[in-house]
Amino acid sequence: MERTPSPSPIELGRPFPDIDLPDHNGRDRTLSELIAQDPVVLHFYRGWWCPKEQAYLRMLASWQNEVEVAYSPIVSISVDQPEVQAALRAGLDARWTFLSDADRRWIGPLGLEEQTDPTHRPYSPMVVVLAPDLSVHSQYDGYWFWGRPTLEELRQDLRALSRRLRPDWAAPHP
Repeated sequence: MERTPSPSPIELGRPFPDIDLPDHNGRDRTLSELIAQDPVVLHFYRGWWCPKEQAYLRMLASWQNEVEVAYSPIVSISVDQPEVQAALRAGLDARWTFLSDADRRWIGPLGLEEQTDPTHRPYSPMVVVLAPDLSVHSQYDGYWFWGRPTLEELRQDLRALSRRLRPDWAAPHP
């Protein structure tokens, strides 16, 4: 049976839902709690088993030192169980939060269920950069690997958001 995707609420400039899901430790978290007052890279991925996801997660892991000192969190979301995410996270040496939508509460309302795998019903890969008010600054459709943002594209998105959020940061200092 072919599924009809729900209309996606992910639109540039529009608010993103303040989703609530358990993290890799099983602790309930909200998106607004995780991002505080800083821009965030929100990464939806198929699951631990996908080689494309593993490659992209390794790339994000290579970047985590930079985003940590810039106070720009990464949050990754999949339908994997929290314990599976915890193992993947440990294997990557990733320090950012992974959220589990194993019950698939948000995949439909977000319109992100991948249509090519009706058996496992994973998230369709997507990366969204959000402002602290949860408004969508940019989004990248990652169904095809080359549609995913490079680290430089994410860096430029975060730089543009930071300039908007902290105008004194962009001004020259004496």
